[in-house]
Amino acid sequence: MRKGVKAAVIGGVFAAMVGGAGYGTYNFVSALNGSTVTGSGPAPARTGPPSRDEVKETSAKFFAAWEKERPAEAASYTNFPEAAEQLLMAYGHDAHITRVRITPGTAAGATVPFSVKATVSYDGKSKPLAYAGRLTVVRGVSTHQPLVDWQPSVVHPDLVKGDTLVTAESASPPIEAVDRNGVVLTKDEYPSLGPVLDELRAKYGDKAGGEPAVELSILHEDSGAAAETPLVTLAKGRPGKLRTTLSASAQAAAEQAVQRYAESSVVAVKPSTGEVLAVANHRSDGFNAAFLGKLAPGSTMKIISAATLIDNGLTKAAGPAPCPNEAVWQSQTFHNLQNMPPNEQATLADSFARSCNTAFVKYAGKVQVDSLTREAEERFGLGQDNWKVGIPSFDGSVPASGGPDTAANLIGQGQVQMSPLNMASVTATAMTGAFRQPVIVSSTLDGRPLAQARGLPAGTVTQLRQMMYRTATSGTAAQAMSGLGGSIGAKTGSAEVDGQDRSNSWFTGYRNDMAAAAVTQEGGHGGDAAGPIVASVLRTAG
Repeated sequence: MRKGVKAAVIGGVFAAMVGGAGYGTYNFVSALNGSTVTGSGPAPARTGPPSRDEVKETSAKFFAAWEKERPAEAASYTNFPEAAEQLLMAYGHDAHITRVRITPGTAAGATVPFSVKATVSYDGKSKPLAYAGRLTVVRGVSTHQPLVDWQPSVVHPDLVKGDTLVTAESASPPIEAVDRNGVVLTKDEYPSLGPVLDELRAKYGDKAGGEPAVELSILHEDSGAAAETPLVTLAKGRPGKLRTTLSASAQAAAEQAVQRYAESSVVAVKPSTGEVLAVANHRSDGFNAAFLGKLAPGSTMKIISAATLIDNGLTKAAGPAPCPNEAVWQSQTFHNLQNMPPNEQATLADSFARSCNTAFVKYAGKVQVDSLTREAEERFGLGQDNWKVGIPSFDGSVPASGGPDTAANLIGQGQVQMSPLNMASVTATAMTGAFRQPVIVSSTLDGRPLAQARGLPAGTVTQLRQMMYRTATSGTAAQAMSGLGGSIGAKTGSAEVDGQDRSNSWFTGYRNDMAAAAVTQEGGHGGDAAGPIVASVLRTAG
């Protein structure tokens, strides 16, 4: 790319800025006699952060053009004018927002807070719109001029990359989502369900029997279902009732549990049916990581790894799985958690309960490169991109990785990726022996086909349950599972991530007819953060 050109893709729009030469007329003082001489030449380029006056002047020009409904002019005061013009054009044309009045607040450095008051009008109906926002003024990379640092959130704080604003009859009628017992589920009562309810409305609004509303909405164009988030309702629609598989009591427990740890997500399912009972996230970005997250699951993966070793006749729960201090595979050295004493006489059950990494790494030379992959896909229903839960989800990924990753994958590192939904399903399959694809809305509503898998042999299930019970009662999961009665089992996991000081905390377990899994990013050991979250949800199991 030519010098002086900066390009970026913002919201799917290719935006280019070409810096001017910076030539002009200026005055300078002769060093010889102090006389003032006027001449032409390259003006000295300003550098560093914008001054207070530049911040005030640039933001004022941007606000004025925005108020006057001049999107091209307003966009010219930003560092990505094409992307800015597209969204500012939609603000007036597609969202039908007029009579815009912007009141700037007191700048903090280069950041200017402001309030917006406007009117949304459509088809003879009008409603006021008011919200607070903020923008930051930066110095252009090539122009060296003060410019508004363009982000979609400049226009509205809830907008992110790929979003736009639209006022119209809603694409999907509103829904009244209810749980399995008819309890109404709302965003106010269950904040984690906000993105989930938006997706459910986009997918099933036209099947639930409601009538569309007229709304100003954020259209999430990057969402697989083109979901909408309503901002202002100009005319109410009639919601249709949508029955979900969720349990209000489990959902309430999940919501409360994740609030104790930042960047946490949890899912609970009913093993006998595959129905999702709860889904909750505590994240600053609003991302449904419980369904869509893609993270290494750490030692919770040993459920699948143990099943692989058993089903391939390499060992059994009471069979050998020595636990040395370290194990080497393909020139890579693997270690256990600190202070874990070695046990060369350990069985698979011993090493599973203690979460010994080296015991599993030692089997890397005995499994085929694709053994773990085939176990995950054919018996646990993972990694085939065919789950139809009812809203977008990730199906897990267990690639057939050679080299050091053959060993790393066995302990949930390497190339393996999972979400809490995936690991809750893995636990449900280990507990019952049958893979039942998770669902949040019954497939009878839309006739969608569900993913299938062979499931596990009865003997493998018996051994997995024995090992998970031992882990929950006297192994690494015992503290988190303390006080839980009934039929229980669990597995902890700690996944190391490059660039993080602390590992991701993973935990999965079951109690009676409920299986749950959680992750807390940078939460430490599995029992430290994710464990208490899962245990709190499992306490609601009957």
